[in-house]
Amino acid sequence: MRHTISVLVENKFGVLTRIAGMFSGRGFNIDTLNVGPTLDPSTSRMTIVVRGDDTVLEQVTKQLNKLVDVIEIEDFRDDEVVERELVLLRVNVDAATRAEVMQIGDIFRAKIIDVQMNNLAIEITGNESKIDKFLMLMGKFGIIELTRTGRVALARRPH
Repeated sequence: MRHTISVLVENKFGVLTRIAGMFSGRGFNIDTLNVGPTLDPSTSRMTIVVRGDDTVLEQVTKQLNKLVDVIEIEDFRDDEVVERELVLLRVNVDAATRAEVMQIGDIFRAKIIDVQMNNLAIEITGNESKIDKFLMLMGKFGIIELTRTGRVALARRPH
């Protein structure tokens, strides 16, 4: 099972190293890790996706809480979160396939961000399922290059 954990941390030198070290030192594997600033310049938000059962999640949470730079930890459940990922990819095209790649991109609300004679660079955002389906369809054209941000998440709040 994959868990999305949001960790509010102090924006200080070495915090990322300490948190990553905690994961590796305890044998926990990080699927994705995304770090960015918050509205408060003294804090950053880390969105970490980790695989494991509830016991693993409990251990990760306990270990993170022991770190001095950690301010708050949230475990996002699927129905309590809005999550997205950004992907940039470069796909092979020729005169016969260019229109089809662009049409599929339109269906998925992807953006063409660079056009070359033999390839297109595409930007797509969405949840993991949408991204995976799009990449599967692009695979038949030949993906030359790909980069993914990893998941970013925001809790659903009723107010």
